[in-house]
Amino acid sequence: MAIQRMDNVGIVVEDMDAAIAFFVELGMELEGRAEVQGPFADQCTGLDGVHCDIAMVRTPDGHSRLELARYRSPAAIAGPRNPPHNILGTHRVMFAVDDLEDTIARLRPHGAELVGEIARFEDSYLLCYVRGPEGVIVGLAEQLG
Repeated sequence: MAIQRMDNVGIVVEDMDAAIAFFVELGMELEGRAEVQGPFADQCTGLDGVHCDIAMVRTPDGHSRLELARYRSPAAIAGPRNPPHNILGTHRVMFAVDDLEDTIARLRPHGAELVGEIARFEDSYLLCYVRGPEGVIVGLAEQLG
């Protein structure tokens, strides 16, 4: 049996409103917010006493989603801040954008910082990584031509 689709990528955040604002500025749409708790949440996560707020944001084409989660309990565990891109298990989410420099300029007031520099891949793409909410690395790609 094959998978049907990739449903979403989850990101744990401290500041839900700031995370939503970042991804909405990027061009995603807020699909909804909810509160999650109860036995099913404990069973699924392997944690006891799960109580969290979630928000689902989706790309304009409706095919990709991020689930943002802010844990009320148990408390979120802080990981290393601003780890390099080659740390095992580091997650990166990549988005195709129309105008890379404009996107970066719009995201900077929301805390985005370039990880390296804007790079040109042959005559095909401009690419870069920025740090988004909670230090997650967000890739941006502008197709050329």
